Order: sequence, then C-alpha cells, then structure tokens
Amino acid sequence: MKKYVRTFFPLDFSITDWASVQPFYENLLARDISSQESLRKFLVDWSELEGVLEEDGGWRYINASRNTTDVDAKERYEYFITAIEPHLAPATDQLNKKALAAKDVALLRQETRYDLFFRKIEDDLRCYREENIPIHTTIQLNARKYGVILGAMTVEVEGKELTLQQAVAHLEATDRPFRKEIYDKIQKRRLQNKEELNTLYSTLIQQRHSLAVNAGFDNFRDYSFVSMHRFDYTPQDCFTFHAAIKEEIVPLLNELAQERKEKLGLEVLQPFDHAVDIEGREPLRPFADTEELAYKVFTGLKWINPFFGNSFRTMREMKHLDLVSRKGKAPGGYNYPLDETGVPFIFMNAAATFNDVLTMFHESGHAVHSFLVHELELNTFKHCPSEIAELASMSMELLSMPSWDIFCKSKQDTARARKEHLIHAISCLPWMAAIDAFQHWVYEHPDHALEAREENWNRIFSDFSDGITDWSGYEDVKAHLWQKQLHLFEVPFYYIEYAIAQLGAIGVWKNAQENRKNAIDDYINALKLGNTESMRTIYQAAGVRLDFSREHIRSLAQFVREAWAKL
Repeated sequence: MKKYVRTFFPLDFSITDWASVQPFYENLLARDISSQESLRKFLVDWSELEGVLEEDGGWRYINASRNTTDVDAKERYEYFITAIEPHLAPATDQLNKKALAAKDVALLRQETRYDLFFRKIEDDLRCYREENIPIHTTIQLNARKYGVILGAMTVEVEGKELTLQQAVAHLEATDRPFRKEIYDKIQKRRLQNKEELNTLYSTLIQQRHSLAVNAGFDNFRDYSFVSMHRFDYTPQDCFTFHAAIKEEIVPLLNELAQERKEKLGLEVLQPFDHAVDIEGREPLRPFADTEELAYKVFTGLKWINPFFGNSFRTMREMKHLDLVSRKGKAPGGYNYPLDETGVPFIFMNAAATFNDVLTMFHESGHAVHSFLVHELELNTFKHCPSEIAELASMSMELLSMPSWDIFCKSKQDTARARKEHLIHAISCLPWMAAIDAFQHWVYEHPDHALEAREENWNRIFSDFSDGITDWSGYEDVKAHLWQKQLHLFEVPFYYIEYAIAQLGAIGVWKNAQENRKNAIDDYINALKLGNTESMRTIYQAAGVRLDFSREHIRSLAQFVREAWAKL
C-alpha cells in the first residue's frame, strides 16, 4: 500500500483543540475557487483536513471502547465530542455552501463521483441547523452510555466471572439444565438494567426527534433517510422488504424450529435451546486463543486472495486488532476505518466460538474494503453507504467457507460449520427486519409510553420469529430483547443494510459457485469503486442485484437451502 503523504497539513501536526485546526478551515474558506483547477485543489485539501480529524477522533473512540473504565481515554474522547466537534459542524456547513456555489460545480458534476458528492452536500445542507449542534453532542455522549452499561455486565459460571459474550458460548452446551442455568443468569443480569436502558433510549428518541423537527422534518426516520444519503430506496421499500421477509423467510424459521424441537426430543422448545447442535454434538471450538484465531483468519484470507491476506498481516503488524473479551470492554465488534493511514482497526469480543470466526471474516471484509479504497482522491469517496460496506463484509463470510478446514478437526466438522452458517445467512433476515420495523414505529411515535413500546415490540417480534419456541416464563426477557441490539442506541436506522447486503452477499457467493475467480474479481472491482457510483451500479459491478422483491428473496433462499441440503 502506498504511504499517504500530507500536502496541506504539516507532517508532525497533531490536534490539541479547536484553535489548532481553525486556521486550516479559515484557509479553505478564504480560497478563490473560481476555476475548475482551484476547485479540485480545494476539495483535495478539504479531504485531507477531514482525514486528519476523523483519524484522530477514531483513535479516541477506539481507546474509549477498549476500556470503558479508562478515565483518561473517556475524557479525551468526550473532549473531542464536546470541545472540537461542535466547532466543526458550522465550519463544514460554510465549506459545503462555498463548494456548492463554485462557478465550475456544474462541470465537475458531469463526473458521477462528483455528482454524488454534491448530492450529499445538498442533503447535508438540508439537515444542518445551528441549534442542533449541542443536541448532536449530547446524543453522542448519551449513546456512549450504552457501551458502559453493557461493558460492566458479567455473570459467574462455574466459579469464574465471565462477560456476557463469554457466557453466551456456554449456550451451545449439550447439557440442557446447564444451558438453562446460563441463559437465566445472562437474562437476569440484562434485566437488572432494563429500566436504565429504557430511560436512556427514551432520552435518545426525544433528542433525535428534536433534530428532525428543527430541520423541518416530520420525524427522525425521514430526517435519517436524508442525512444517511439513501438515494436508492425509500421507507416504503423497507416496508415492502419487511413483508417479503415475513412471507418468505418466517415460514422457514418455523420449519427449522420444528426440526430442532423434534431432533432434540423436546416436548417444549425454549429460547435457551437455539444454540445447541441439534444432533447432540459438542460445540465446535475452532481456536484456543485470539492469537490462533488471528493466524487462521490470515491464512484463510490469503487463500481467498493474496491481497486480502497481506492487508490483514499489515493490521497485525501494526497491532490494529483487539479481539479478547474482557470486563470493562465495550460490547460488540467493529472495523474502524482510519482514513489517513488507510490501515483500519478491528475490535471484537471473542469467546472461542465459531461465531467469532464469522465475526473476524466479517470485519476483515470491512478492513479489506478500507485498503481497496484508500487511494481514492477524496475522503468522501472512501466512505461508502453501509449497504455497500456490509456487502463487503457479508460476502467475505461466505467466500471464506472453503478455507474453514483450518478451523475444524474433521471434514464432518467443516460441513457442519458451513451448513450452520448457510442456515444463519437466511434465518437472520427476520431479526434484521424486526429491528428495522421497530425503529420505524419508534420514531413515527416519538412520544409513546413504555407500555406501547413493549406492546409494539412484542407484536413486531412475533411477526418475525417462529411460532414454535415457547417463551413461557420468559415474557419479560422477550419484551426487552431489543435492548441487546447496540445499533438502536448508537447508530439508529443502521440495520436494514445488513439484510440488503446479505442478499447481495448470497448473490456473490452464488456466482462464486459457478466461477470463483470471476466472482472474486467482480467483488474486488466493485469495492474499489468506494462511494463513486450509485449503490445499484456497485451491486451490478459485483454481479448481483439490488432487489427488495419477494421473488428475489425466494430464489436466493431456495438456492441456499439446496446448498445446505447437500452438506
């Protein structure tokens, strides 16, 4: 990878406060951009400014999430949010207006990549209001509280204190009473904070609604579709997608749940019975520690494509991996793009399950994407819509399957792992639809009472879950299942993308069954486009369709079902 060289900032420059970066904004705002050449140079320098700021803010976020009890890391991150970012918003708004008013904008917009860039600026101007700056700051600070609350959750298992992520691994145990014991402990611990999380979510809903109303929108959902630059689909398309998933995939959930119930020999299938192997086999344990996990993932990525392996090796060498689950660490997993260096950071909570393998390949897909777009000329071209980003990650999960022998002790274990993942690739769609549908309801009814929230979550969850599992005795758990979804608190309306991208990823994998080399070449070429073409065009470049229809979902689901039936 070509080393990034600054041309606008001093090489040894570091951000201390707003005053340290203010002169660079003033420089840009004072520029003459009356020629196309000067406009392009203005955009390149502005891009460098954004890259420096985003990488600095990125490290502050990463360090704060690695240890939520680190007071210094917390203060550095919160200082960025409260003392630097509030100044960036009005300065960026001025730059947006200046760029859009430039004499040669129309000429530049003849290039698709720049037309997309200026369309985003138009949306940003539509959403920007000065009075929203302090609200944005407060929202960011409040959203961080979710990770702190979840990071402090532990349970005791066989005399050991475990994070919830570590404890979840025990739900694969074949001993049913033990499974129930672990599940009950996890849910009891979650429910200890249910009221706190309900209150936090209510606060975030009201603050987000205020953003929308201030900007002239009816609700935060409509505001989000504009601020997230969703040019290729509408809320109505989401509803169509929900309905298609309900009609085509939920019946499959019932089939799978019925088979699980019968094979486990149960009179009643309960929520703690869903992770155990239906054949009664012991859980797959694909690695002993995170060092082994990282080495095996590197080996798998190198097998798929040498560039993928080399990218991951660079991350390992630069210590851009934090994979161990530990007390005080924020929940979940992510790949954080570091715009200036181009070498992202992978964060996750491994617990020695095969799901950790999938998470690593998923985040590695994001990481490879970061490497592939690094040399695009503008920072904004590197920041893809999440529907494209998740196509990168979910396709990598499926493309990695032929390499899974390195994680398994036998061919039978490999076949089992592949089958389980193919089942998951389809059966996860209803949960994705449920979370998205829940958000639509929540933000269409921002003043709802907690009773209405619970009632509507139960209604939505019932629409998108099997009718075989018996939740008797776990009604309160079911009513608060949504609280385990980080996205609701930290990145609202970022979830339907997973379902859209999952269908795209299945399409990429389907193409790979016919011609693996061509499918991977198409995948790479599509990702290299970054955010320089429409979502639909990039999906086409990857050899797949952006299609929400029931027929499309049915055809892909049938293909996957036929594939797992052969394993």
